[in-house]
Amino acid sequence: MSVAGTNAAPEGQDARHTPAPRSGDRTGTGPGIDPDQLPDGLVVADEHGRVVCFNAAAARITALRAADALGQPLEKALPLEDLEGRRWWQLTDPYGGLATRTRQPERNLLLPGVREVLVAARYVRAEPLGPVQRVVVSLRDTEARRRTERSHAELIATVAHELRSPLTSVKGFTATLLAKWERFTDDQKRLMLETVDADADRVTRLIAELLDISRIDSGRLEVRRQPVDIGAAVSRHIQAYVAAGQPADRFLLRIEQPLPGLWADPDKIDQVLSNLIENAVRHGEGTVTIDVMPSASPREGEENGTSVTVSDEGPGIPEESMNRVFTRFWRGSKRGGTGLGLYIVKGIVEAHGGTITVGRAPVGGAEFRFTLPVGAPAYLA
Repeated sequence: MSVAGTNAAPEGQDARHTPAPRSGDRTGTGPGIDPDQLPDGLVVADEHGRVVCFNAAAARITALRAADALGQPLEKALPLEDLEGRRWWQLTDPYGGLATRTRQPERNLLLPGVREVLVAARYVRAEPLGPVQRVVVSLRDTEARRRTERSHAELIATVAHELRSPLTSVKGFTATLLAKWERFTDDQKRLMLETVDADADRVTRLIAELLDISRIDSGRLEVRRQPVDIGAAVSRHIQAYVAAGQPADRFLLRIEQPLPGLWADPDKIDQVLSNLIENAVRHGEGTVTIDVMPSASPREGEENGTSVTVSDEGPGIPEESMNRVFTRFWRGSKRGGTGLGLYIVKGIVEAHGGTITVGRAPVGGAEFRFTLPVGAPAYLA
């Protein structure tokens, strides 16, 4: 739909020849901007309360053709009700209400058919306290907000479920030990306390994940940069798995020298490495290969960067799941977990100015590759 289909024409004039809003127009579209190009619905009523602009997004959101809305009274073209069933335009009375009002803040309202829509309005006056010359209404679909709310609800449900198991175990073992301490041998007590300790660590990790997600979502994830030896960091993780019982020949570490000096947050880089290597060990098969090499920086203005590739020889990730790997609650198998790890990994890498990708390894397994800029402070440049 073009501008010609969105603006009402004077009586006797074809709407297709109605001029677009001029630079002096205060509809908010600006000079030379087609209202149909706006991502949100735009409805404009004149000083008589008749609709003179009804853009394509408004037609989509309301399921009403622009031709049917143009020239109609605003309350008829947009028969909005609040959540208690009261007619919105009668409540707000934009033309006859208080002369000091200039707008209505965004809120949830209902269209016929109980369809929710986010509505905000601005009252345009030629002079302060003067009569309303125009009412400019913006409409937004609530689907994006619903998705966010569903995601938050899923997060709460997932964390609550994951917390219940370790806390039940901790409560059970501590209550048993307190009630029957003398009946257990030292080995039995040690086993119970080790289980409690492991479950407490699990609860701590879950809370840390929740805090990380909160910081990532709000853009407040702090990165404390210092020199990081990425090759040594990978070696430490491999040694920890070998010490825990994994065969040493399951890991292959290849480091291409010389590596550029890397400035990053060592704790958060450890978190990324831990997650990627653990995924390869738990969900993959065969040899876990970690390649560390210099690469082009993903950050504009920097030439050098470092990339780390973690791959395995398992079944890999189905092609149709590749685009969902870094979303919340994605799980590559039925082996448990919150499904939050890779979402956090992506947030950490991007907070460093880096990039992360997923693909298929040469031998068929999953392959994760993240690239970080050098990130050196300006005084070292």
